[in-house]
Amino acid sequence: MLSCPLTKRVSLQWGLRRRLHSTSSSQAPLESLPVAQFEYWRKVPSWRDITETQFLDYKWQMKNSLQNASSLFAFLESTVPSTIPLANGQATTREDFIADVKAGLQHAPMATRLTPHILSLIGWNDPYSDPIRRQFIPLASGFQQDHPRLQLDSLSESRDSPVKGLVHRYPDKVLFLATSVCPVYCRFCTRSYSVGMKTETVTKKRFLPLRKYWEPMFDYIAQTPTVTDIVVSGGDTFYLEPAQLREIGQELLKIRNVRRIRFASKGLSVCPSRILDPNDRWSDALIEISELGRKQGKSVALHTHFNHPQEISWVTERAAQTLFQNAVTVRNQTVLLNGVNNDVDTMKRLIRRLADNNIQPYYVYQGDMVQGVEDLRTPLRDIIHIESHVRGTIAGFMTPSFVVDLPGGGGKRLAATFESYDKNTGVSKFVAPGVKGNTVHEYHDPLWSLPGYTETRQI
Repeated sequence: MLSCPLTKRVSLQWGLRRRLHSTSSSQAPLESLPVAQFEYWRKVPSWRDITETQFLDYKWQMKNSLQNASSLFAFLESTVPSTIPLANGQATTREDFIADVKAGLQHAPMATRLTPHILSLIGWNDPYSDPIRRQFIPLASGFQQDHPRLQLDSLSESRDSPVKGLVHRYPDKVLFLATSVCPVYCRFCTRSYSVGMKTETVTKKRFLPLRKYWEPMFDYIAQTPTVTDIVVSGGDTFYLEPAQLREIGQELLKIRNVRRIRFASKGLSVCPSRILDPNDRWSDALIEISELGRKQGKSVALHTHFNHPQEISWVTERAAQTLFQNAVTVRNQTVLLNGVNNDVDTMKRLIRRLADNNIQPYYVYQGDMVQGVEDLRTPLRDIIHIESHVRGTIAGFMTPSFVVDLPGGGGKRLAATFESYDKNTGVSKFVAPGVKGNTVHEYHDPLWSLPGYTETRQI
């Protein structure tokens, strides 16, 4: 009989905060932090009187999430200061900033959805340069011209889909798209062709979290004995009901050939309080599946997504520690983003913060060649430079692989293993013999990064 994860989790909550407060580290103890920094959500005017108990409640987080453009504009009106600094030493107004956001949303491939947690971590006194704002809220003033080789489905997932909702690219691994909804929507989403609500520029190919859509995927996996590794994603598995998460995990563990399951979720980054909420059972379901897999000699892990150390709060630390105490393996996948983490110091700090919280830095991805977010993509030379300065500065088992997920479905290749790279044209060429034979896959740097580039405004 499985032990009760809920009992473990509730008992942990009483002790974790004291231990986290007293643990020595390079950062100040939590009890010594100013209230405004400890209760970081109180800097948002609308949440000035929200208690810790309220803020950690998952239902409160969902109820107060921004889920459309109009709610975002109302939030910005009440939160952004009247005067905002610009990078050139000048300043602009709140009204101009909001107008910039409105114009940006008209051309963005992703809809708006943001949790109070992630909104509270943004530095609203300087939103133009804030690394979290850049990931989620588009600005027309920041848009760059799309490279002509960009696509919505740059990895050709639709082409490698033998069953709707299932991507089978690698010989032994499939991607199980359980839903097309996330707790937040990242601007740079590689699956902008399907994730979230439709926008003014993109009509979505959605995947609904229903058993009748999952059945053909279960059947395909069971009938394909070479498949041993399943990535359950979407969308985001955080958006599944606990019963749905449990159902998928139990069904996959029943299949004899399945040896490894990875649940992909940004939830630990964007709404970590759900892991701590004793009234919500999502993490209970995850812990149960992890324990069930362990009893069967099968691996179950959570793959999450942090891009900047600013995203890691004390709530995040408590949630990560809860999962660690319950023996849940957690790995992180970072995307290299211009103006967010494409410098050595930021990447080092992120990797170490993750490692110190028992989250294994697994991958750092070169940004995919998706449309509409060219201001966030970086040239290949950035990821190669950063890896060369990161490797050797932390234990090897906590050093991520710096990879390119090849356009056209070639799969992941180490960024430094290109066949050729012309920095003048920005074209790098890769081959993936184990996935696509001798096919040559080209990655193209963003136009703005090329020598002699003259900007042509898109909007």
